Amino acid sequence: MATTQPSKLSLFPLLSLLCFTSIFLLLSLSKRASLSSPSTHPSARTVFPPKPDSSLRTTTCDLSHGSWIHDPNPRSARYDSSSCKEIFKGWNCVRNNKTNGLEISKWRWKPNDCDLPPFDPLVFLETHRDTNIGFVGDSLNRNMFVSLFCMLKSVSSGDVKKWRPVGADRGFTFLRFNLTIAYHRTNLLARYGRWSANANGGELEALGFKEGYRVDVDVPDSSWAKAPSFHDILIFNTGHWWWAPSKFDPLKSPMLFFEGGRPILPPVPPADGLDRVLSNMVNHVEKTKRPGGIIFFRTQSPRHFEGGDWNQGGTCQRLQPLLPGEVEEFFSVRNNGTNVEVRLVNQHLYNSLKSRRGFHILDITGMSEYRADAHPSTAGGKNHDDCMHWCLPGLTDTWNDLFVANLHRIKVL
Repeated sequence: MATTQPSKLSLFPLLSLLCFTSIFLLLSLSKRASLSSPSTHPSARTVFPPKPDSSLRTTTCDLSHGSWIHDPNPRSARYDSSSCKEIFKGWNCVRNNKTNGLEISKWRWKPNDCDLPPFDPLVFLETHRDTNIGFVGDSLNRNMFVSLFCMLKSVSSGDVKKWRPVGADRGFTFLRFNLTIAYHRTNLLARYGRWSANANGGELEALGFKEGYRVDVDVPDSSWAKAPSFHDILIFNTGHWWWAPSKFDPLKSPMLFFEGGRPILPPVPPADGLDRVLSNMVNHVEKTKRPGGIIFFRTQSPRHFEGGDWNQGGTCQRLQPLLPGEVEEFFSVRNNGTNVEVRLVNQHLYNSLKSRRGFHILDITGMSEYRADAHPSTAGGKNHDDCMHWCLPGLTDTWNDLFVANLHRIKVL
């Protein structure tokens, strides 16, 4: 009896199934490879900030929530430490031979659901002709101001003139574009100065106060009082000096708050004083700003002291961004983190601005909390580690990318 040979047609479905399965597996592997980290850096880490309060998020992509990705070809290094003389000596980490000075700019901020493009300085100058931009705040805002200046100067170095608007600490005009950027230094936003007890007595003297600092919560510091009527765009900040016991010692030289020329009694703590100052300063800006003026409040820039504060032997020797668990050790309000004040200040800022129209929050805190590697540290030239300011080039270049992206969104809406 002859053996029946299997039909070639009966094998075709089986062969087709095998081919399809092989193709599917190849496509899956290819897709998985395309989603892996673009970095080839052997120790690169992608770090993810915790999600911000949902009430603060916008309906568009949240540029402030994402991750740091190591990028060997950084997009943010648009100037170098030798080409911009405005860089404060202590922030010039490459020239000061900081161990990771060149690596700091090789971390790129990637929002979760979109990209944060580095702004084009030449396009910015063209787009903002006849515009005045002011930074108002402490030295951290100067850090950001210098970053913006250096990036703009990198494409327009031959037509820059030093010029300070009234009250400004520093300022420059890019003549070909008639664009001015300036920095107005102020520590508390409000006017303040030394206070000593009057020999004839008074309300504070009767409570036992002998000296301190008088803070007029309803009077803007003269360095920036006229800035809203001059600048088309303003970026404010305050915070670090409010939690500075080495300056405002609660017992030896406390903050003494005044309103309407008289002391606020009973005396209030600095946190309450900050709320009153923010409320009054926002009112001042609303009343005096230019028609169509755009106002930003930058959130708190984090410090990264470890092992003690700046005057207690604290250091910042990290060479890479922190991981999420490490960030919570530094900044958690619930766990009273080492540098907890950064989030406390933000709470006061959000509360003061939540019902105000025309004020935009520039949220740099989450992305910055991870960058313990980006401070001058021992290269800052101080007798202690500088774990507060930032190296240039460095993190504040990304702050300016965020600023320009938000500015574009505001102008488009």
